[in-house]
Amino acid sequence: MYQNDTIAAISTALGEGAIGIVRLSGPEAIPMANKVFKGKNLANVPTHTIHYGHVIDPKTNQVIDEVMTSVMKGPRSYTMENIVEINCHGGIIAVQRTLEVVLDQGARMAEPGEFTKRAFLNGRIDLSQAEAVMDLIQAKTDKAMNASMNQLQGSLSNKISALREEMLQTLAQVEVTIDYPEYDDVEEMSLTQLRETAESVKGQIQQLLQQASQGKLFREGINTAIIGRPNVGKSSLLNFLSGIDKAIVTDIAGTTRDTIEEFINIRGVPLKLIDTAGIRQTDELVEQIGVEKSRQVMEKADLVILILNQAQALNETDIELLELTKNQQRIILLNKSDLEPVLDREKLAEYCDDDSIIATSITEESGLDQLEAMIEKRFFGGQLQSADVNYLLNTRHTQLLKQAIEALDEVIQATEMALPVDLIQIDYTRAWDLLGEITGESVQDELLNKLFSQFCLGK
Repeated sequence: MYQNDTIAAISTALGEGAIGIVRLSGPEAIPMANKVFKGKNLANVPTHTIHYGHVIDPKTNQVIDEVMTSVMKGPRSYTMENIVEINCHGGIIAVQRTLEVVLDQGARMAEPGEFTKRAFLNGRIDLSQAEAVMDLIQAKTDKAMNASMNQLQGSLSNKISALREEMLQTLAQVEVTIDYPEYDDVEEMSLTQLRETAESVKGQIQQLLQQASQGKLFREGINTAIIGRPNVGKSSLLNFLSGIDKAIVTDIAGTTRDTIEEFINIRGVPLKLIDTAGIRQTDELVEQIGVEKSRQVMEKADLVILILNQAQALNETDIELLELTKNQQRIILLNKSDLEPVLDREKLAEYCDDDSIIATSITEESGLDQLEAMIEKRFFGGQLQSADVNYLLNTRHTQLLKQAIEALDEVIQATEMALPVDLIQIDYTRAWDLLGEITGESVQDELLNKLFSQFCLGK
């Protein structure tokens, strides 16, 4: 399904840098690049080679930039079409002017994700691999990158293809037995085959879904709210974990008046840390708004880190926060362990278990290794390895897998009721099609447009 037109876009982030790349893809990519490139004749160079020269404006013959130009001839390219990449000096003007002269030769500005969309349409990658490209770009930790690379290399595609092939073989066997109705046991054999395959595929899908939550955490990070009353060390914790002075730290209550967010890497797992305003009763309007936002963040968090000052007794605000978060994934830090303890641990035990409590001194950086270990244990059993996450399932994958299970449940129930095979095949085929939507073997154009519109422009 090769495209008839040639597209172009800037494939690097705009701004000052060492290199800026303008990419062309399509049947006229090489001739169009030739018109603006002064150097070797790109039509005559071998594929997968790079050449020194200059980009010129054909209208004025003015030199725009000194460049290195790569030529990759289809089908041995990312899109399986002819691709030319013009490597300019990094900077807004040089790259934009290069793109302008390329577009003047008849190239069309690429839509977001259109290069990857062409790779999909031309059969180089399937839909789950295309989605893995964006996951790879957005990966915030090594483990997230490795999981995305596994999927880009076909881990999910291969699994889904194997499931569909298992279903297809059974369907073919059932069709053969139906063609020979003279055998008395043909109906029973068909029902047995359909039920056994449906149960097998369902079990394998359920195993896939077990990794769905891990995929979400790797992709989006663990939304982690740091809460507590003023001056217990919330902003100090954020600054320590992020490695920068992201939040202002003072002894004045109410210093943090809005939520402050920062992505950090805890043992290969991304955490979206949210430092909240100290929760207390206040008459100051701006601080009231901050306190309300803190409560909202707390309710939506995947993990709550509640910081208490062990150098002070529990007060009403501490108890209120302990009550509000009792049903959430929660870690309690007893901060300022370097000071004389005042907090009543027996009273605290009325609101939480000992295994969720860590004594820390953020100023002396003690106890924070235990915090990292507990976070890893809470979400990944403390034994997270890159190889464990082979399938970076997103929401679309998860929904399709759940719908496939529903269809397979209908198949299993129908076989137990000994319904006619041709009726059972309807749900069976539906499950097969739903799995095909994950890899793009059965997918609507509207969905494709929506998915690729989320990509960056030059990808």
